[in-house]
Amino acid sequence: MDHMSPRLRAFLSEPIGEKDVAWVDGISRELAINLVTKGFNKAYILLGQFLLMHKNEAEFQKWLICCCGATEHEAQESSHCLKEWCSCFL
Repeated sequence: MDHMSPRLRAFLSEPIGEKDVAWVDGISRELAINLVTKGFNKAYILLGQFLLMHKNEAEFQKWLICCCGATEHEAQESSHCLKEWCSCFL
């Protein structure tokens, strides 16, 4: 099993509920602000975008980088987080 950061472990410990987008592992404060201005203020809304992309991590990462200003590292961490959440709860 991969090493899990404390932030990822916390995110995976419960249903997504009404968590702010900043709870998603890999989402920095700056990226969270960018996402909120684009209407992605909740983690479940970002998860919805991930699901619309058929859980394709590469496509989701490209979207985060190109459309939301994420770094490559942020995009990788957040897509991994959402993929792991789907594995646990869907």
